[in-house]
Amino acid sequence: MKKLWLLLCLPAFIFGTQLEKWDLEKGVWQASLHRKDGADIVFNFEVKDSARKKLVYVLNANDRLLVDDVKIQGDSLFIKMPFFDSEFKAAFTKAGRIEGSWIRHLADRDVSIPFSAEHNVKQRFEQHTPAKGNVTGRYATWFTSPGKSDSSFAVGEFKQQGNIVHGTFLTPTGDYRFLEGIVDGDTLKLSTFDGSHAYYFTALVKENSLENGVFYAGIGDGKEHWSAVKDEKAALPDATALASAKEGSGRPDFTFPDINGKKVSFKDKRFENKVVVITIMGSWCPNCMDETGFLSNWYKENKARGVEVIGLAYERTTDFEKSQKALKGFLKRFDVNYPVLITGVTVSDPQRTEKTLPQITTIKGFPTTIFIDRKGNVREVHTGFSGPGTGEHYEAFKKEFNSLVDSLLSEKS
Repeated sequence: MKKLWLLLCLPAFIFGTQLEKWDLEKGVWQASLHRKDGADIVFNFEVKDSARKKLVYVLNANDRLLVDDVKIQGDSLFIKMPFFDSEFKAAFTKAGRIEGSWIRHLADRDVSIPFSAEHNVKQRFEQHTPAKGNVTGRYATWFTSPGKSDSSFAVGEFKQQGNIVHGTFLTPTGDYRFLEGIVDGDTLKLSTFDGSHAYYFTALVKENSLENGVFYAGIGDGKEHWSAVKDEKAALPDATALASAKEGSGRPDFTFPDINGKKVSFKDKRFENKVVVITIMGSWCPNCMDETGFLSNWYKENKARGVEVIGLAYERTTDFEKSQKALKGFLKRFDVNYPVLITGVTVSDPQRTEKTLPQITTIKGFPTTIFIDRKGNVREVHTGFSGPGTGEHYEAFKKEFNSLVDSLLSEKS
């Protein structure tokens, strides 16, 4: 009988021991997304224990993105990103690594890329030789897709201390958020990862320029060439000139369901005689994430002054339930208290403006912010968002935002 008891308990003992063995160790990890072309996208994350659960913080320069949906089952690890409908599915190896895939759930399919991570590696990139140059400064930057002659313009801003570089690229529709990397000899290496952005930049460092640059983007084989010239006067087009109200178009007039399916109209009483900020956004959009974080806090502090905020969501699908699912976690994370409406029009729809906001010219980028006065008239349309990764530009944006709203509030209805 004693032998039988031991045999019955043996599988449970082995299984229990295995559960204890596999653990996501505390501390900093170095992670890599393994592209087919060998240009791995590298980033770091930190693991902490809190109330008997694992917390992961994705690290990019000064940003710490909290990920709190972490599950360990046997030798398997599941990490669900808080936004952008993406996740990691991986397994622990005997060598102490994690190996698996990063998966993005798109509207019509899933795409993935191999992923691995190594514990207690705090560096982002390996330093082979001391930095031979300093990239601190502002750069006029051009990105060109292979096989195409036209290019897109951006402004690069970088700060280098020793060999460590932080910075971003500013574009007319938003910034590339928090980039982090090094200058290794004469080569600049920068990367970022936030669950949507998965970027890796390289370039040759010259005295006043960055040359032979390559920009590797995301899961597939997407890449662009880029170059930059140091120019402290480099500037983007006026963000208020890319879209505007159509002359004689009148007040916005829309009705869409909110996240719970309740119809909300711009004609509703809660918006009468109010200054209204309309944000054109989507749960797939990293710059929209930054703007939502700002607007959520701003609305709580200012709603008593006679202002309202409305979010108009353009998702990757026309399916309400799928859009609802994508938005719920996004809005919960930022504790959004203003209505966010599901337009039912996809971000890729060429008629998205005409179908939802025919009172303005073409929506050029996400997010786009529309300022409405007390009489219901469109007073300004601001394309793009300079988030916290842009430093002084974010502070300037907040100052201009508050100044405009103050001005509109001072007007009589």
